[in-house]
Amino acid sequence: MQTLSLRVKIGQRLVAGFPGTKPDPDFFQLVRRYKIGNVILFRENIVDEKQLADLCAELRAFIQKETGIPPFIAMDQEGGVVTRLPDEETNIPGAMALAATGDPGDAYRMGRITAAKLRACGINLNLAPDMDVNCNPDNPVIGVRSFSDDPQTAAEYGTAMLRGLLDGGVYACLKHFPGHGDTAVDSHIGLPCMDKSEEELERMELVPFRAGIQAGAPAVMSSHILFPQLEPKRLPTTMSRTIMTGLLRQKLGFQGMILSDCMEMQAIQSYYGTVNGVLAAMGAGVDLVFISHTASLVQQAAEQAAEAVKDGRLSAEEMDVCVGRILTNKQRCSALKPKGAVPDSQECRESVRVVREKTITAVRMPDGGMPPIGANPLFLGCRDYRSTLVANSGSSGFNFAEEMRARAGFGTALITPQDPQEHEIAEIVRQASQYSSLVFGMYNGHILKGQVRLAQALARTGLPMIAVALRNPYDLADLPGSVAALAGWEYSRPLFDALWPVICGHRIPTGKLPLSRLK
Repeated sequence: MQTLSLRVKIGQRLVAGFPGTKPDPDFFQLVRRYKIGNVILFRENIVDEKQLADLCAELRAFIQKETGIPPFIAMDQEGGVVTRLPDEETNIPGAMALAATGDPGDAYRMGRITAAKLRACGINLNLAPDMDVNCNPDNPVIGVRSFSDDPQTAAEYGTAMLRGLLDGGVYACLKHFPGHGDTAVDSHIGLPCMDKSEEELERMELVPFRAGIQAGAPAVMSSHILFPQLEPKRLPTTMSRTIMTGLLRQKLGFQGMILSDCMEMQAIQSYYGTVNGVLAAMGAGVDLVFISHTASLVQQAAEQAAEAVKDGRLSAEEMDVCVGRILTNKQRCSALKPKGAVPDSQECRESVRVVREKTITAVRMPDGGMPPIGANPLFLGCRDYRSTLVANSGSSGFNFAEEMRARAGFGTALITPQDPQEHEIAEIVRQASQYSSLVFGMYNGHILKGQVRLAQALARTGLPMIAVALRNPYDLADLPGSVAALAGWEYSRPLFDALWPVICGHRIPTGKLPLSRLK
């Protein structure tokens, strides 16, 4: 460790990003001057798999040349609603959808496939799986990113995904410690608070993390959440030595790397300041600290961390321990090889297609089974939108209604508002009366309540009706029993391909709802 300068040591503990599909001058300057040793990539950085592979090769060569150490190149490739890879056909279903198959082996296989795709592109650290227990149905940021609202189910499927990623040759990271599932605030835009005791956490939130640690997880990511019964100083998890070192390291016995969630999220930036948060995270025992977007903040953090070590606010000895842990894990990551045969692209696509078909779940079915759509169905639903900042920016550019109408080859498509008001609901119901059936795609209707009111009003017409939850199945909780209610889990063309045979009655949905309650 004595051979590394303080600047290089601090650079090893920081993870930065950049805009666009090539590193910009600010990023190059960060690496040259501040020896930033790691990078995170988002969908905005990616055109296709070849460009991504070339980009990762360029980043790896440049960072190693400037720092003498190969980088972690990280990405959020959870599957479902949080994906970064451009190929829709090999973006796997999300966590809750995988749990709906009823087979943890599917989670393992999808982890293997994800690892194969990431390795081929040069990504060596996947910020997944999500080990949160989504025990709050109104959670605006986790939802289907969680495997279940049952801690044992979340543990079983989460560790299966973890093993798949590791056996596929990619480092994996459990998140968001000690649990983001029981919040009603998205930490990207606010500061959540969970007033739970350690005993309560042990019964619920910590169960999957303990399982993942025992299964050999090399990394754990912190959440930006206040836990006042654990940390009375009103510090979020990432900045709390009591939680990061006391709970995670000492009580749970975790010996791997601790990662922060992005320090530019508003839970940190608005309440504490990003740079102050970075220094506090380092002092709390976080090894890798993410500043994912703004070069000037990375520069300030690097400079102030150096000053903090020099004046004793940050321990030089602990700096060496953290950097040593990072270097050890970089060696282990470099040595990680896939176990068994690596699936080719066609195998990946076919495996993902089969599993996605298995995820579709009948949450509720009328006594007569799936209602016939008839000769003149109305397909309706809103466009998707960026429901959380962890998702890719903007809409997908297509919509459920028109996509399903295209697969049917008949009927009518109607794009509805995201949160329709009463006069809009009345007009849609008036138009609906002329059709043989209604096929309604819902997207976060449990939060945008106008969608639920519209679904209830449409059900009162007495027309045969199918409602599909295209993200959280909680949208379906308050619909009458006359409506065939399906969980589709995601808003994507591959899901629509799998969904159409179910809607037209050619395939029976086999998924099992991995939730103990919908509301």
